[in-house]
Amino acid sequence: MQSQPADAVDTIIEQWARVRPDLDTRAMEVFGRIFRLARAMGDRMEQAYRPYGISRGEFDVLATLRRSGDPHTLSPRELSAALMLTTGGMTGRLDKLERAGLLRRSPDPHDRRGLQVTLTEEGLRLIDEAVGAGLAEESAALAGLDAEQAGQLAGLLRELLDATTG
Repeated sequence: MQSQPADAVDTIIEQWARVRPDLDTRAMEVFGRIFRLARAMGDRMEQAYRPYGISRGEFDVLATLRRSGDPHTLSPRELSAALMLTTGGMTGRLDKLERAGLLRRSPDPHDRRGLQVTLTEEGLRLIDEAVGAGLAEESAALAGLDAEQAGQLAGLLRELLDATTG
């Protein structure tokens, strides 16, 4: 295996080793890099979605509706659950996206008290373009890994996620 250049996490680990050599910092090495990667990729994704006039959070709403399949309709409660958001947080996103003409809210024909949220044609067009831009950005970030390495990383992260949330 090729020697990797030192990064900011290595510096932190070396500092801890000097002042607390008794600590096992392997977890810090992993999660320090995961946190830094998440922040860096979050910033890159915001940049990728900016030309479409949406934030990452708004992308998530549109993408969830798009993935739901035709007719691209979910209730606000289903959206909140899928995105792990409070109903208040979801309402703000829906208000902005509705004002932009990317989705519409209408009464649920099966529940007089409920609402349905549906992508508009413009919302469908926009999310199909934005998802391509986001995937291009993610693919560019993975370009330093070959397919086998990317697959191994995905598998290891899946296992770690399962172990921490399962």
